[in-house]
Amino acid sequence: MQEIVEKIVNGYKLSREEVLEIWNKCLPEVLYEAAHQITQRMMGKGFDTCSIINVKSGNCPEDCKWCAQSRHYTTGAQVYPLLDTEACVAQANYNHAQGIKRFSLVASGRSLSLREIQTLADTYKAIRRESGVRCCASLGLLDEERLRILYEAGVTTYHCNMETAPNFFGKLCTTHSQKDKLETIKAARRVGMRVCSGGIIGMGERMEDRIDFALFLRDIGVYSIPINMLQPIAGTPLASVPPLSPEEYLTTVALFRLINPKAYLRFSGGRIQIPLPIVRKAMYIGINAAITGDMLTTIGVRAEEDMQLIKEMGYSNEIETTWETEDRI
Repeated sequence: MQEIVEKIVNGYKLSREEVLEIWNKCLPEVLYEAAHQITQRMMGKGFDTCSIINVKSGNCPEDCKWCAQSRHYTTGAQVYPLLDTEACVAQANYNHAQGIKRFSLVASGRSLSLREIQTLADTYKAIRRESGVRCCASLGLLDEERLRILYEAGVTTYHCNMETAPNFFGKLCTTHSQKDKLETIKAARRVGMRVCSGGIIGMGERMEDRIDFALFLRDIGVYSIPINMLQPIAGTPLASVPPLSPEEYLTTVALFRLINPKAYLRFSGGRIQIPLPIVRKAMYIGINAAITGDMLTTIGVRAEEDMQLIKEMGYSNEIETTWETEDRI
């Protein structure tokens, strides 16, 4: 494994066959230590933090089997239209005051209308005027026209999750495809945005599928990868899917790091299910970014805990963090 580490640090890209061999033959702790070395040597001590607000909720026409906001399932999720600018600015300022560096507006639905995009562009302009936070967006499948409006309003990063391996996606969603998502990513890059794209693990896929997913993200040039863990929601088709074991989760993080050595691997949804010792272990192995905070009633304590944990694990939220943008599609 030390030879493999040296090759990766020097720019070598593992093949699928090599990753499968490592997974099958390597003892977990040896794999974890190899991933740790790669993280430290290639990514340093910087830890990227971001936060989100659900700017439009529920009544989504898509049938993603994991999602509480789909109108296809009865989950009791909140339904509301676009939040007003004042609420978004207040949340952005509050999050930034906690030390969180990025802030994203997230909307349910396949896409947003041109009028909705123009409304949110005004919101982003207000956030930029009144806060030092960097702006991101996660607003569904958008074309270049809508993305350019957002970019000109101050959005620097667009988030569009690929969700899972290409061969598994069709089992989880039938109303749109990964090709649709790739078109959005290409359009975002054309207007000048960086891309953030990851997905959810623990949706019934095999470890081989997770490996394929990590390779897919590498192949399309993604350097910010949210790794959500499925949080089963009553009323959705995945409500009864059993959770991943701690070893499965940590092995997934380690393999993602070996395959994507220059990416920010990001704690995302479902983290509340992970015991603190496993959270710490994941950060040792390769997690070096996080979505932190929540709505105003919970953000203070959660953000404070995360900032302390980042420091305890030898990372810094004060080091400048950025990532490459590379269109390989």
